[in-house]
Amino acid sequence: MSDFINNGWSWYVVAIVVFGLVYCAFVLIGAAKHKVVYDAQGNVDKTTGHVWDSDLRELNNPLPRWWLFLFIITLVFAGAYLSLYPGLGNSPGKLGWTSKGQLETEMAKAKLEQDKIFAKFKNASVEDLSRDPQAHDIGQRLFLNNCAACHGSDAKGAKGFPNLTDNDWIHGGAPDKIVETIIGGRRGQMPPMAAAVGSPEEVRQVANYVLSLSGSGHNSILAELGKAKFKQVCAACHGADGKGNQAIGAPNLADKVWLHGWGEEAIINMVNKGKVNVMPAQNARLSDDQIRLVASYVWGLSHTTKTAQAQ
Repeated sequence: MSDFINNGWSWYVVAIVVFGLVYCAFVLIGAAKHKVVYDAQGNVDKTTGHVWDSDLRELNNPLPRWWLFLFIITLVFAGAYLSLYPGLGNSPGKLGWTSKGQLETEMAKAKLEQDKIFAKFKNASVEDLSRDPQAHDIGQRLFLNNCAACHGSDAKGAKGFPNLTDNDWIHGGAPDKIVETIIGGRRGQMPPMAAAVGSPEEVRQVANYVLSLSGSGHNSILAELGKAKFKQVCAACHGADGKGNQAIGAPNLADKVWLHGWGEEAIINMVNKGKVNVMPAQNARLSDDQIRLVASYVWGLSHTTKTAQAQ
């Protein structure tokens, strides 16, 4: 790739730009000259000498002055621009302007304006922010720009992506836990447990027992047979009652919320293959103030009667 970024290419660009300007100047000079032509009788011939269809003659009138002046202004502007701004190969221009510098300047200005807005929210709790209409609207826009790709614009998630509008929380739904999740992200991992559970039939028994915990349709005989194995292998994370453990991110299996699919086949697949789910940390993309506003919006989704949405 070095062939594309060495000084040779810079000089190549310089040559093209300079040639273009010189050529335009040459055309301008040539067009500005008005050559007087005389006919055989010594009279001034105001045509170019080209004749079509016997009597159609092309006149040789000079270019309008406004056109010449405009052309000159264009060339002068081009020369001034190339001396002040990048354009001649690697030359940075006398002003030292760069697109990166322009972006950083505009971002700095935007941050100052943003800080003015966020200043009023500094000392407010997440719960209070969820009741503030302006904070709610800002949090919603931040959510749509940064979170909706996975959780959906309505925050109801999809298979493999948690629904944020209910009260089912894998790691806890308290405001500080939501902030913690946004800042550091989460990594949920269930290892393949087929070998620990036993035979395919025993895996099926455990799957039916898991279904029975939430009152979902299941084979009661298989469920009873799978109860002991569940407590032996699965209870360490999900608890003896299957209600999970938010401290380690073990989902509640006793409700009817199924993050990765419902039914015997889906559970058997989960036991056999395990699952790894990752929510990336957002602290590099969002400021502390933005994270609190997103957290207030998310918290408010499952507490609608207490938030700005209900006002």
